[in-house]
Amino acid sequence: MRARGETCTRPDAPEYELDEEFWQRARVLLPNRKKSVHLRLDEDVLVLDWFNAQGPRHLTRMNAVLRAYMEAHRK
Repeated sequence: MRARGETCTRPDAPEYELDEEFWQRARVLLPNRKKSVHLRLDEDVLVLDWFNAQGPRHLTRMNAVLRAYMEAHRK
């Protein structure tokens, strides 16, 4: 539904403005349990280098991206 711009929000739900301070303080929360996996990628896929260049905790960010994709495409 989200991918089509639809939500499950009630029409009478209150709206809140989220200012820049909110987004600066926002944090991604992930479950504590982890599972180690081995992943093979095409040589021309530079995603690992790109995430690593973003700084510490690059694997955590990759996990968050995969989770967001999964949740967006869940039926």
